[in-house]
Amino acid sequence: MDTVSAILILAAALVLIVVLVRVLAAPIRLLLKLGINAALGFVILFVVNFFGEFVGISLGLNLLNALVAGFLGVPGVILLVLIRLLF
Repeated sequence: MDTVSAILILAAALVLIVVLVRVLAAPIRLLLKLGINAALGFVILFVVNFFGEFVGISLGLNLLNALVAGFLGVPGVILLVLIRLLF
């Protein structure tokens, strides 16, 4: 293997890595944003359950509440509290 072919292989590998990073950057960013939103929603759900006992608001920790808090985050927990207060 001579120097020119080694440089071409290295350049092709570098281009492939750059293209792969560009293609996968958007889905990884979306998954990271969804994960942060879900974690924040669960934390707020636990905080509402902890401090809600003092004011008479209680949200059950069931599958539906977990899904709403996970997908919608803080607005989902606010929605759950509003639904609980109205019904």
